[in-house]
Amino acid sequence: MSTQKFDLNGALAKIAEEFSRRFPEFACMPGKELERKLVLEGKITEAALVELYSRAFEVPVLEEDEIVLPEMREEFSLAFFNAHDCVALEFEDELVTLLVTSPYTLGELAFQVKRMWQSDLAVRFVRRPFLERLLSKLQNEEDEAEEEKSAEDENTLRTLAGEARIVRLVNDIFTRALELGASDIHIEPGEDAVSVRCRVDGVLTEILSVPLNQFPAIASRIKLLGGLNIAESRLPQDGRTNVSLGRMQLDMRISTIPILTGESIVLRLLNKESVSFDLAQLGMSEAHLKQFEKLIRIPHGIILVVGPTGSGKTTTLYSVISQLNDARKKIITIEDPVEYRTPGLCQVQVNPKVGVTFAAGLRSIVRQDPDIILVGEIRDRETADIAINAALTGHLVLSTLHTNDAVGAVTRLLDMGLENFLVSSALFGVLSQRLVRKICPVCHGEKQAVKCRKCNGTGFKGRSGIFELLILDDELRNAVNRNASSSELEKIAVSHGMITLAEDGAAKVASGVTTQEELNRSTAEL
Repeated sequence: MSTQKFDLNGALAKIAEEFSRRFPEFACMPGKELERKLVLEGKITEAALVELYSRAFEVPVLEEDEIVLPEMREEFSLAFFNAHDCVALEFEDELVTLLVTSPYTLGELAFQVKRMWQSDLAVRFVRRPFLERLLSKLQNEEDEAEEEKSAEDENTLRTLAGEARIVRLVNDIFTRALELGASDIHIEPGEDAVSVRCRVDGVLTEILSVPLNQFPAIASRIKLLGGLNIAESRLPQDGRTNVSLGRMQLDMRISTIPILTGESIVLRLLNKESVSFDLAQLGMSEAHLKQFEKLIRIPHGIILVVGPTGSGKTTTLYSVISQLNDARKKIITIEDPVEYRTPGLCQVQVNPKVGVTFAAGLRSIVRQDPDIILVGEIRDRETADIAINAALTGHLVLSTLHTNDAVGAVTRLLDMGLENFLVSSALFGVLSQRLVRKICPVCHGEKQAVKCRKCNGTGFKGRSGIFELLILDDELRNAVNRNASSSELEKIAVSHGMITLAEDGAAKVASGVTTQEELNRSTAEL
């Protein structure tokens, strides 16, 4: 790697000129304070700062996978790197190249390098989250040589959880997940190491492996954030927390369960800013969208959204609520858990410990004179009975079921023991859905996707729904009343123009939204 010394004053002048041109309202603010303010307020990203600094210093921008750290030299210490926010990249006879995040520390760094090692300084700029990862990696390597610390009592666990290296490591896990656009983080201790995986667009991928002796500290740190009992590892626990990461507020749901090798920790990331509750953005075809928007305007009745776990049912329901939510309507939800806290809604959290089940909560909700009721899931006969009665007495009820297709929702309600005439009278429509990964718009899913920064080398970025919308008309209601089979109900629905999941998926493959392989993966059970 070729390195070069730099003209600090000249480079800082270029940076100041660029800041003044782009952000004239902050022209009088010192550079270091301005840098922090711009990032915190979201006016510039860490990546854009790196690009700007690299141009000013006339050095190339390095990708993370291009950087290989040299072995640590005795004259450099981890304490030095931590104190000065830098990491050594390259050593030459009279030149040391450091990775840094900001140019405003370089005067002091150049002085220290010259005084302590009689060398000149060269630099490369990297984003702060990446530098934090490198420092964590160096700390891990240093810790592996030490004895495992005892984690027998709560005080020890609290001490471990509060160590700077553990706080940095856990924050780095959160930051990586945000950068990837993950929906979940899975932290699982194995026989030899701790695996950290993220679910991105529905698929798990490992992002980190850390030494097994660090798991008690990592688990304790996460439990403390979620208000859980850090001394309890034999029983499942659930919690929720908000974490500040720079200018981002990350809302997380935390779940732990005991496993043979320790505890499995899963964090559900509930970043509402990254979720679009807009029906038009879900991926519905024009025909489906027009039909569904008309359906949700009915004044009373039941509308169900069905599909397996992780198929986007909650997002669809909240998109409906977002479209219907206004000051003229009373909207109450009962969920387990409440995932997205939304202004204008009365949201009820299921809590069986105090008797607030779906059925009990729904029974009380009906007495609150709501216009619209959202039930997180119809799980049993009692909940289904109350939902049906609410729909028949003037309420619009939105809920979910776990069935493979739209027609399956009808038979599931009947299997719960509901009368045919009640189902046919109260049920107005069923939307069945799946999620498929969309082909990356940058690399278009080609083999060279391994180099694509947009999709992280997967060939896919983001997801789209595929849908099947069953709207009950008179013929279908008569068929339900005479206990027609699922196949007969589907035959009638298709003859009346229902587009099946398979047909909607095939249309998305034909239009280049996704691939046939991805469609097969998502609809394997059909």
